[in-house]
Amino acid sequence: MIAPLPDLLIEPIVRASLAEDLGRAGDITALACIDAGARLTASFGARKAGTIAGLACARLAILALDPTATFETLISDGDGVEPGAVLARVEANARALLSAERTALNLLGRLSGIATLTSAYVDAVVGSGASITDTRKTTPGLRALEKYAVRCGGGVNHRFGLDDAILIKDNHVAACGGVKPAIERARAFAGHLVKVECEVDSLEQFDQALAAGPDVVMLDNFSLEDLREAVVRNAGRLVLEASGGVNLDTVAAIADTGVNVISVGALTHSAPVLDIGLDA
Repeated sequence: MIAPLPDLLIEPIVRASLAEDLGRAGDITALACIDAGARLTASFGARKAGTIAGLACARLAILALDPTATFETLISDGDGVEPGAVLARVEANARALLSAERTALNLLGRLSGIATLTSAYVDAVVGSGASITDTRKTTPGLRALEKYAVRCGGGVNHRFGLDDAILIKDNHVAACGGVKPAIERARAFAGHLVKVECEVDSLEQFDQALAAGPDVVMLDNFSLEDLREAVVRNAGRLVLEASGGVNLDTVAAIADTGVNVISVGALTHSAPVLDIGLDA
């Protein structure tokens, strides 16, 4: 079971999406064509195979416009499905249901696409011991939902924002005058619960980081040979994260070098939407 996000966190995103779609006059198609009291029963169904995430978004979108609606989930977030699988059944005021349909499907399809792509990466590294993690390359306003979808696909989350871990990137290193002073300043600043990670782009920089002692070193765009050498030099002391040049064709070989974590920006910035429909 994937720990669900609280409705309190999801509702503002759903309501903002509904407001964007309803505009200044509401759903004038539904208002014109459908009787005010009409009810409608429909099902959310997968049209392609994938991993599901975001059922609460669909539920909350419909309940926002019809608090009397019933929403029955037939599977759970994180479940894999085949084409034709019924994900949920809903009964609601017809105008409300059709007005909420696009928002519900946009969020459900987007998050399920992320979960599906993440699952493919996770499957590709099974047995290696490496974890697949996301990045901060998320859709503005949707980070909590998209990182939740990564967890539904079997991945793990990197930092959520600038405030929950120190990650020294190449520009920080340049501004500080080197890897060692950057890590030393971070260590002096960080509280005892704050992790410090430093990005390096060469084995020379890696040796400097190793001597300075961060918690994690990000090996940015390293060749497979250099990744293996970094693992040997590290000797299990620090967590090693491989980043850059990662795709489904390369991830297994990267994992086999012995790194602990592989970060993949594509999980959230390039995942195709999973095709899901709502049919009455």
